[in-house]
Amino acid sequence: MKFIFAFVLCLAVAQTALGAIIGHDKVQPFAQPDPVTISEKAAVKYKPQLVIFDSCVSFPAVNAAGDITGGLKGTSGTDACTKAPLGSQVYGRSTWYQGKWAMMFAWYFPKNFWNLESRSRHLWANMVLWLDNPALETPTILGASLSRQTLEVPKWLFIPSGVQQKNSYSKATPIPPMGFVGTQQIRTARIGRFQYTYNYTGGSTISTRVSQSYPDTSGWVGLDFTYLDGQYQDLIMWNQLTDQARAALESADFGRDTKVPFNDKNFEAALAQAWPF
Repeated sequence: MKFIFAFVLCLAVAQTALGAIIGHDKVQPFAQPDPVTISEKAAVKYKPQLVIFDSCVSFPAVNAAGDITGGLKGTSGTDACTKAPLGSQVYGRSTWYQGKWAMMFAWYFPKNFWNLESRSRHLWANMVLWLDNPALETPTILGASLSRQTLEVPKWLFIPSGVQQKNSYSKATPIPPMGFVGTQQIRTARIGRFQYTYNYTGGSTISTRVSQSYPDTSGWVGLDFTYLDGQYQDLIMWNQLTDQARAALESADFGRDTKVPFNDKNFEAALAQAWPF
């Protein structure tokens, strides 16, 4: 009897240490702290905008106590995920990697989508922005890597209904002009039946804009640069999270199809896959 009591007590202590699984709309996001270090200041300065077209908005994945989101069942389209009632969140982590400064910005979504249809619970997406040196007054953006899913495509009558992506990141060096906030494209001349030349006006040289979009008519949702401005989310860097939140993101099980890309377990491997040079 004493053994059973001790075992149950240990389970309760472990659950308290790791936090609980709570509703996707009950997770309180972290407020964006004032940046102090060079890496924090660079991350805030270069924080991207996110645009959502036909999928869930981003939600916070963990709170200060280490409670983790339960996500949403992959049914009923965007039902219950078109607005994050407590606010959205973008997560960040930075480091030197092969002589370049890598800044990862990651978003969590409670549902995953295939071809405009919700299919499963949980999705992590991320963007890696590559700089020359964050200590410079205005670092140069060298390129960007945008995550995409390499999951097996659904089948119809045993026939694949699309093409499975081979690479987990699309890579751009340099970033296309329309990838920057505020940029407008102006058609200047026609050079073929469906070909034109363009000029680009206005826009930031620092802030980028990405969207959750589909690679073709039958594909898993992924990140891409977009032609519309979006919204900023409060940024919380890995080292700014509470110990409980970091521990929860290290141990949480989001299923076999998606992983936390910026935790200690996955961060280095993600940068290797995202390397565009």
